[in-house]
Amino acid sequence: MNEDRISGNWKQFKGKVKEKWGQLTDDDLDVAEGKRDQLVGRIQERYGYGKDQAEKELKDWEDSNKYHW
Repeated sequence: MNEDRISGNWKQFKGKVKEKWGQLTDDDLDVAEGKRDQLVGRIQERYGYGKDQAEKELKDWEDSNKYHW
């Protein structure tokens, strides 16, 4: 996959993430920038979740939206 396609996919993905987790800021998503573990950490931080809960929510969301890293 080339760099332009990754960048384009991340922009689309980022919008969907913000729909689900509205408390995440653009800065949070810029830090995550396609890194799943970083996104889990930001979800934990903003929502006060434990790692297991954040992982489960993200996995459930990925599965229901057919997103995979």
